[in-house]
Amino acid sequence: MSVKSNVLGYPRIGAKRELKKATEKYWKGRITLEELKQVGRDIRKTNWLKQKKAGIDLIPVNDFSFYDQVLDMSCILGNIPKRFEVAKGDNLDLDTAFLVARGTRDVATLAEDEKDCQTNKISTFASEMTKWFDTNYHFIVPEFSADTTFRLASAKVFDEFQEAKDLGINAKPVLIGPLTYLTLGKVQDKANPDYDRFELLDRLLDVYEEIVGKLGEQGAEWIQFDEPIFALDLNDVQKEGLNNAYTRLKKAAGNTKLIVTTYFGELRDNLSSFCSLPVDGLHYDVTRAGNELDQLLNVFPEDKVLSLGVIDGRNIWKNDYTSSIATLRKAKDKVGSDRLWVGTSCSLLHSPVTLDNETELDTDLKNWLAFADQKLVEAVDLANIVNGTAEDNILQNNQVAIESRRQSTKIHNQEVKKRYAAIKESDYARQAVFEKRKVEQAEKLHLPAYPTTTIGSFPQTKEVRQARADWKKGTISNEEYDAFIKEEIRKCISFQDEIGIDVPVHGEFERNDMVEYFGENLEGFAFTQHGWVQSYGSRYVKPPVIFGDVYRAKPMTTYWSEYAQTLTDKPMKGMLTGPVTILQWSFVRDDQPRSQTAYQIGLAIRDEVVDLEKVGIAVIQIDEPAFREGLPLRRSDWDDYLNWAVKAFRLSSCGVRNDTQIHTHMCYSEFNDIIEAIADLDADVITIETSRSNMELLDAFVNFKYPNEIGPGVYDIHSPRVPHTKEMTNLMNKAKELIPGDNLWVNPDCGLKTRQWEEVKPSLANMVECARQLRG
Repeated sequence: MSVKSNVLGYPRIGAKRELKKATEKYWKGRITLEELKQVGRDIRKTNWLKQKKAGIDLIPVNDFSFYDQVLDMSCILGNIPKRFEVAKGDNLDLDTAFLVARGTRDVATLAEDEKDCQTNKISTFASEMTKWFDTNYHFIVPEFSADTTFRLASAKVFDEFQEAKDLGINAKPVLIGPLTYLTLGKVQDKANPDYDRFELLDRLLDVYEEIVGKLGEQGAEWIQFDEPIFALDLNDVQKEGLNNAYTRLKKAAGNTKLIVTTYFGELRDNLSSFCSLPVDGLHYDVTRAGNELDQLLNVFPEDKVLSLGVIDGRNIWKNDYTSSIATLRKAKDKVGSDRLWVGTSCSLLHSPVTLDNETELDTDLKNWLAFADQKLVEAVDLANIVNGTAEDNILQNNQVAIESRRQSTKIHNQEVKKRYAAIKESDYARQAVFEKRKVEQAEKLHLPAYPTTTIGSFPQTKEVRQARADWKKGTISNEEYDAFIKEEIRKCISFQDEIGIDVPVHGEFERNDMVEYFGENLEGFAFTQHGWVQSYGSRYVKPPVIFGDVYRAKPMTTYWSEYAQTLTDKPMKGMLTGPVTILQWSFVRDDQPRSQTAYQIGLAIRDEVVDLEKVGIAVIQIDEPAFREGLPLRRSDWDDYLNWAVKAFRLSSCGVRNDTQIHTHMCYSEFNDIIEAIADLDADVITIETSRSNMELLDAFVNFKYPNEIGPGVYDIHSPRVPHTKEMTNLMNKAKELIPGDNLWVNPDCGLKTRQWEEVKPSLANMVECARQLRG
């Protein structure tokens, strides 16, 4: 017997975003449902045959989804919220899944009657969406109540298993594990809001047993259950539930073997529960928990297969074969070849599809990378090397690339390293405390009570996007593009002055994306042509690649901000993206601590902040919408992250005078458990999303006695609806009950990039009128 190769999941989007294009065509009525399904079949076939050709032994099936794998699991289990009125006994089709994910076109539209504006929502609002653990992928949150029932309501997993079988592939079905499914869901039960969702486990397992039995009848040799909750802090109920669940499922499986996977973090106090699961195999993420491997091997059962995830499914760097081989040989000495699999750390969903289409990347950089297709080769290479069947030059070629990256001057900049090493504690501090800064800023800015501003971006119209595309293609000159952007800025500022915005912005018309724009203007970043990954549904992102030491070679925003300030007597707000968000929304180099890269970005943003101040910009916003996203999965690890994340922000913001006002913005988030860290940022003003919570999110700031100024968002920019002045005034009156009036700003929830001018203009006019009424 020999070591086998194992892939936990593969990207479902298609090498050139075929799934996105087809799905959006279907939503717009341009193709039929059967045509969309055929695109899905074609992508699955391509993916399976690609893995078979590469030599993968255990090829996943049911990892494909038109929207989200957790939503698919809900459909398989028949767990659809009652508001979607699915007929009892009906099979749940793709349209049902889309309805749950997206709601209806007028979803969550508030009543026109201002008296009902906060409560009267229509019945088909979409299910909640949130982050899949600490990744940038989003899943549809399952909903539970005391009377939730489950039934086998979709044949998706069986149909796709048969598709693969018809191609000669006895694939490995992949299912969200029952305890992870319950843990990730939320109770939505007005009559019983404190209901314990884990009481549903026995009902849920009835359907899981049916699924396992049917897959066994179809001929499945292995079934993969994903239980990444093993990387979380688990209570006794969850641990007992895991053991009970797999005791039942193993009995139902008969001759079919079960493997449970965990990934994204260490097992720690869950190690014993993991190893004692009554299953045939266990998968462990070495890339995120390698320092725990010896402990795992010491207690690993003699009757189980061990799948080791040595190939990073969440990043894009080439695997160091020498390091992985040492790990695999250590494991082989413990469990033997017949019980060892070489695996990806997690699903390759989080990786772009292939490097083959990247024709413009630097040659050296491309040689240091591995997307999903290349990771397939890595898995087979490593299995062959450990088995002693690999070609002689495979290891040598890998090590040449690894050493090239390690020594490259494209990565390592000694001046950046020296500057990082010279950071002093004083670099993290403003010249004076907030109370003194507030006085000096008031004397300089002359703002009224309840000052109005926006979060930065204004509508990116078709004309703006086309002009940028034409400029990048070279079909219009630099001068023509410059003139076009300046005219857009002029119109934007003229509108803001006309309605009475107190702190205007220039609109960000020159920017494609809040991270990509800065990545394109900083050294140490690279960009792919087709490096897309799924964020949710048909929303894909193309993260920048941070490959080397980061620094700013020239100013990035001063040209546009300085021009904008000439167009108004009001204080123009400069707009920047913060170091933590740039880090979180990029593929980050893995050869130095993330904190060090964050500090390098912080220093680069600091240079920009100082230059904005020099050209007369007195208000500067440093956005950090991803600040909370970086929190580790375990609470015991939070302090370390928050310490360096706060310092990275302060490094970027603390180089200015007392009378320069620093703003930050954070998107919709729970602030209670990180409020102290938010205060430690020491921004003069923080703007936050609060309208959807009816100002409830302000409670965290009140309980903490947050000392600085706050702009609670007064209307939800994610809806096309124009909010009434009265409802915004009502929200601000609630805020006044919690926060001193002289500490409050009036602003939207978020940037306006995705909205249309016909929505934005009346909404902002109503918002300004709200501020005027508050000043009364």
